Amino acid sequence: MFVLLMRYLKGYLRICVTSTSPERFLNLCRNRGILLWGLSPHGRDYEMYISIRGFRKLKPVLKKTKTKVTIEERFGLPFFFHKYRKRKMFFCGAAGCVMIVYLLSLFIWNIHIDGNQTRTDETILAFLEEKNTVHGMLRKDVDCEQIVKDIRQQFDDIIWVSAYVKGTRLMIQVKENSDTITMPATEMEKPSDIVADKDGVVTEIITRKGVPLVHAGDEVKKGDLLVSGRVEVLNDSKEVIGYQYQTADADIFVQTVCSYEETMERAYEKKIYTEKERRKYYLKWNDIKVSVGTTKNQYQHAERLTEEYRWTLGEHFVLPVSHGMEREREYRLQKKLYGKEEVQTMLSENFHRFCGELEKKGVQILENNVKIHIGQNRATAKGTLTLIEPAGEQRETEIIEVEQKTEGEQ
Repeated sequence: MFVLLMRYLKGYLRICVTSTSPERFLNLCRNRGILLWGLSPHGRDYEMYISIRGFRKLKPVLKKTKTKVTIEERFGLPFFFHKYRKRKMFFCGAAGCVMIVYLLSLFIWNIHIDGNQTRTDETILAFLEEKNTVHGMLRKDVDCEQIVKDIRQQFDDIIWVSAYVKGTRLMIQVKENSDTITMPATEMEKPSDIVADKDGVVTEIITRKGVPLVHAGDEVKKGDLLVSGRVEVLNDSKEVIGYQYQTADADIFVQTVCSYEETMERAYEKKIYTEKERRKYYLKWNDIKVSVGTTKNQYQHAERLTEEYRWTLGEHFVLPVSHGMEREREYRLQKKLYGKEEVQTMLSENFHRFCGELEKKGVQILENNVKIHIGQNRATAKGTLTLIEPAGEQRETEIIEVEQKTEGEQ
């Protein structure tokens, strides 16, 4: 591969040799160090490849052997430059583009953050900007180790960070602690009861800590005590001599009745697009924007659409250049009325979406009594749902002081 590349850079020829003594011609070329390759018969003649330097040494050999040489084809960079020698601006432009690409490759044009869920990219980018890590900085100034340390010190819930440079992109991968507890530990350690947060009938209760005060089949009201975090301590006579306090923990499921109602108007305004529109094309370099055309108009109603594309060379060579288009499209509003089938479909889809959200929360739907009523001007989906859902919320346990009896009283 290297030999072929060098031959192309130096240039070579395909020649046709007509000689009465081809053997003598070839022997003289070998003795004088003239390299020939790709030798093949062509009728009474022979075709072969020869370098430009070797072709210049052929003159004395041709005289001695009375050989005639014809150049069939030329290959290589020297012939390419000679062919387009009058197009100097083209080569200058090509060299300039190569230089520009090289200069652009020295900077970071895109900071890509992956793995963050609780914090947005903008929050992390704003913090990095305070640490002088910004778009457009030199690649050699990027300190990946320091970036990792800064992010871990600033954000407590980020337990792992990786930073590296790939092309003109700074790749930052983070991993957040998914086991973070939302309630402070000091509050969770306080003794607490579980009380009902809704009305219903208990269908199941599984107690892990605390004393259950209700059983399956019991009807409860909002605020009723379900599991107590206060455990009685008894003596041999079954008398209460003290209490132990803990955080009540239990899975409690309650059957409840939930009302559902959604109303929608049948009349609506539909957008009817006209053929009138205004377009503006632009080229943007960072914050510098050059545009052609205008979107200024006197439309009563218009919709704006913006499309922008970032320039890249490959996957990780992001350039600070983008182009795009802004379009203002006129439309007029026309009053319409939803048909009965459309209303039925829309209300049904909204109701199924509502049920899906309940199921995601662990709620089981036992019975569905929701019906759709369609009137002349509006439609309503109304009814009740019988559910089995998790119930209970924490409430601080009341501390009771037990008066200690003397030995004589005992």
